[in-house]
Amino acid sequence: MFGRHESPDPNSPVADQARYPGQGTLVEGSLGRHGRPRGRRRWLRVTVIVVAALLLGVVAFGGYWVWRLQSNISATALGAGGVRTEGPVNDSKDRLQILVLGSDTRSGKNGQYGSVDQSSGYGQSDVMMLVDISADNNHVNVISFPRDLLVDVPACKDQSNGQEHPARQAAMINSAMAEAGIGCAVDTINKLTGLEVDHFMMADFNAVKELSSTVGGVSVCVASAVDDPESGLHLPAGTSQVQGDQALAFLRTRHAFANGGDLGRIAAQQSFLASLTRKVKSEGTLSDPQKVLAIADTMTKNLTVDNGLASIPALLTLADRLKNIDPAKVDFVTVPTVPAASDPNRLELDEPAASNLFAALRNSPDLSQAGSPSAAPTTAAPKPSFDKAQQPISVANGTSVSGRSNAIAAMVTAAGYTKVTRLQGDARPTTMVYYQAGFEDVAADIAAQFGLPAANIQQVNNIQGVQLYAGEDFATGDKPVLPAAAPAGIAAKTGNDQTCQATNPAG
Repeated sequence: MFGRHESPDPNSPVADQARYPGQGTLVEGSLGRHGRPRGRRRWLRVTVIVVAALLLGVVAFGGYWVWRLQSNISATALGAGGVRTEGPVNDSKDRLQILVLGSDTRSGKNGQYGSVDQSSGYGQSDVMMLVDISADNNHVNVISFPRDLLVDVPACKDQSNGQEHPARQAAMINSAMAEAGIGCAVDTINKLTGLEVDHFMMADFNAVKELSSTVGGVSVCVASAVDDPESGLHLPAGTSQVQGDQALAFLRTRHAFANGGDLGRIAAQQSFLASLTRKVKSEGTLSDPQKVLAIADTMTKNLTVDNGLASIPALLTLADRLKNIDPAKVDFVTVPTVPAASDPNRLELDEPAASNLFAALRNSPDLSQAGSPSAAPTTAAPKPSFDKAQQPISVANGTSVSGRSNAIAAMVTAAGYTKVTRLQGDARPTTMVYYQAGFEDVAADIAAQFGLPAANIQQVNNIQGVQLYAGEDFATGDKPVLPAAAPAGIAAKTGNDQTCQATNPAG
């Protein structure tokens, strides 16, 4: 085809073959230099890019939600200066007490419910529920405290500005938070019950509105039609789905239920929470990532928590535990009260029923068994393997009787303990024995001397040796007065009970 001295067309296949001998003819778009199909290589590149983009999107999506939820969280200190004797808990497996608060603040997004001057300070804690979860999740108690309950509020230090607030007697329980912040409400509940709250969660009006709408409404029931212009609650007789403003009105109304007082409102709040729990559990909400994210976004935007819960991992740990709780094992309890002698429009603890309830809770989260010999066995006196005269023992007076520690210390000394010191402690309802690691046998001997059950013995980190902390149950006599049994019928309803609220004929 070509002459001897003619060069081949540089664009011809023959030219390529001449330049790359032994590789055959290259056809555009079919093979690369090493014999691989160019189309396959191009698709491989595209696939890698697509997969990388998807992975990056997933990571970015997850990272965005972690950032968003974390940035939503508001947090503050757990207490307001009160003495704590318990160490930190493991949220995934220990018994937990979580104080749930509902604030009546009118600031920010809550301004539509009234002017700021209608809620003083931080806002009153108009809902106070102590959620007590057993270590095995088999027993959950939700204990409600009426907002009109008169209690002794301890001295509190406002953690935001350092201002000191003196102790007050016979003050409304919801005023503790209004003056010195959430931590003061926590310290007040600790003082009242003898328990130590591990975490708190505080929500405002907007939280109820948004959460009820996020889950698609909550089922409630009223015995007769309700038309309450003050709260804005308007419901026909029977069962209704409430969300948004109607859900909030259902929880806020003071006149629609029972006799128009705070106890009727508490019963409605308990029923609402039980219904919300059933809905979330029955509809598989917690297994739907999209719904979980929507709920998490709603809650974190409208919640204030203690610093120990102020992270996504901490909240996920708690959520993972709560999702496994059977609503039938959630007992709703209202603290026993009677009209206050000083003001019939206020409430005070109904004694001894209230003290028995708190003692039962301290002994065991299983209120059906608390107070029985199997639930709170008295410690048997061990054979001492130590020299009593060498053991450091302190006696703290947490009673209302001045100088009571002297009499108790004399009893301890009479038993052979000669290194005894005395000190004045904060008032406590129940006598406890606290001990330093390594003094278990000494603590057991002290507890046996005074007939205290094993539930009243606890290891702590901030004492030397053993401390007998005398509570009001040891104000007289030679032994503390222990509750004979848990109060009968204290669990008003469980999370599975579906009840209709009795309405107020005069409401």
